[in-house]
Amino acid sequence: MDKMDKPLTQNIKADRPFATLADYLKTGGYEGLSIAIKNLQPKEVQQWVKDAGLRGRGGAGFSTGLKWSLVPMPEANDAGKPQTHYLVVNGDEMEPGTFKDRLLLEKDPHQLIEGIIIAAYAIQAQTAYIFLRGEYRLAAERLTHALEEARAQGYVGGHILDSDFSLQIHLHTSAGRYICGEESALLNALEGKRATPRPKPPFAVVSGLWGKPTVVNNVETLCNVPHILHYGVEWYRSLGRGADKGTKLFGASGRVRRPGLWELPMGTPIREIIEDHAGGMREGYKLRGFLPGGASTDFLLPEHLDVPMEYDAVAKAGSRMGTGTIIVLDDQTCPVQMVLNLEQFFAQESCGWCTPCRDGLPWTVTLLKDIIEGRGRPEDLDTLSRLTRMLGPGNTFCALAPGAMEPLQSALKYFRADFERYIIHDNTLLETG
Repeated sequence: MDKMDKPLTQNIKADRPFATLADYLKTGGYEGLSIAIKNLQPKEVQQWVKDAGLRGRGGAGFSTGLKWSLVPMPEANDAGKPQTHYLVVNGDEMEPGTFKDRLLLEKDPHQLIEGIIIAAYAIQAQTAYIFLRGEYRLAAERLTHALEEARAQGYVGGHILDSDFSLQIHLHTSAGRYICGEESALLNALEGKRATPRPKPPFAVVSGLWGKPTVVNNVETLCNVPHILHYGVEWYRSLGRGADKGTKLFGASGRVRRPGLWELPMGTPIREIIEDHAGGMREGYKLRGFLPGGASTDFLLPEHLDVPMEYDAVAKAGSRMGTGTIIVLDDQTCPVQMVLNLEQFFAQESCGWCTPCRDGLPWTVTLLKDIIEGRGRPEDLDTLSRLTRMLGPGNTFCALAPGAMEPLQSALKYFRADFERYIIHDNTLLETG
């Protein structure tokens, strides 16, 4: 593959810490912005992104161009001023097993900045906020440096590229909580409020930040946008192998030979990611299962290795593609203890806003601890199964608890014998590696 097949990572080089503005311009940086502002109207930019087939890379997979088109375009109000719109970048990457946005933020910050400006132009936002995970200190430093470079060259600020469009971009580092990755909780946190989800409707595209129309996009999503504008819709669509278009950062962690991230076409089979790019399992370990898209997705088994990494295909197999970062379960790691570790995280990170999540997740942790520590009863498995339904979609205020239930419900489905061995106090095969 040459660099045109890897647009997201073309500027990431082993011999330099990150791409400066000069580095970025050498590979066509800000050309997409120039095309958008000089040649296209905002709604035309929305249509380009919609036609390209870009879907959100934060996990939900919603059409990016369609999301932008739901924003009511500004008209002059009674005072003769344009309507206020906001663009917010979700850089609060706290999903366990996920580290894709960190690579883009630290290594090629101008790519994100250009994507922000184009997206803001498409929805006619005058202000953009980058909501960044507080622990990403190096990313914050490099984003700050890149924003200074962009302002100095007139890419950010007033009358960008001598147009009537102006944009201010602000970097906001989060105080930290997993719930801040939920769109409306992020907006509350950005407003200085408690990070709890908001009722929907209204949706953010109509009433978001400070009650104004707001689009919230993931870091990786926006990094795709400059290339669509620069190289065209058909080029972008040609990068995918199947139904979903473009490329994506796929990752693998766990007991594989080469854990890491790789930019690959959408539709790349899971087997290729684990066996070819991650090098397969480390010596002495066998693949038992995997979470295909981070901690809040259902387990899949070796029989699913030939499933392509596409939103609908992974859903058909019984899970979600999520962030596309695979967590591998080997044959020497206890799935019950792995699930307990995940549920402890989710219980800790619950905002406590709704009863099923606030009380159900700690109850789940207590039951799993009782099972592992030899106090479990057969009926506890039925209770856990019931909790996966009680905390499932439609029963909670946001998706945190339903996501937390995905690894548990699939573990009960595929690894039930491991749970049962604890209950009959036969732990000889369940030692963690």
